[in-house]
Amino acid sequence: MLKISHLRYFLLATLLSLGSLTGVNAETPTKLTVNVNGIRHQKGEICFRVYASEEGFPMSDTSEIQSGCTKITGKTVSKSFYGLPAGKYAVAIVHDENGNRKLDTNFFGIPKEGFGISNNPTVSIQTGTPAFSKSSFSVSKNTTVNISIKYSLDR
Repeated sequence: MLKISHLRYFLLATLLSLGSLTGVNAETPTKLTVNVNGIRHQKGEICFRVYASEEGFPMSDTSEIQSGCTKITGKTVSKSFYGLPAGKYAVAIVHDENGNRKLDTNFFGIPKEGFGISNNPTVSIQTGTPAFSKSSFSVSKNTTVNISIKYSLDR
């Protein structure tokens, strides 16, 4: 009788622990795919930075939440980012021609390499660097963003 009693407690404990596992609400895994269009040449790579807030956006590499670079194989490239919690994000990209993993600028701060920002906002001397709020978008389960690369400021 003692063995059956132990077995009953063991089964009860197992069922309770399995029940608590199904009660945990796991976040839905997300996939953000960023497509970059309009690449002029295959020298260098396209580097991506994903931001979840305006802190450091779009120039700082210290406040990004995910990043990475992709070899250029044509006039377009794509990179996917996984596991982002659902929410608002913005992406900045650089055509890193010299491999230093940053946007090179001239003395006046004007980009010397190709660049792009999600939602393709106007970037000019008058408008300056776009705000996170104008560049952000919602990420849910599977989200795709298209960025057109620019090799000069908008006029």
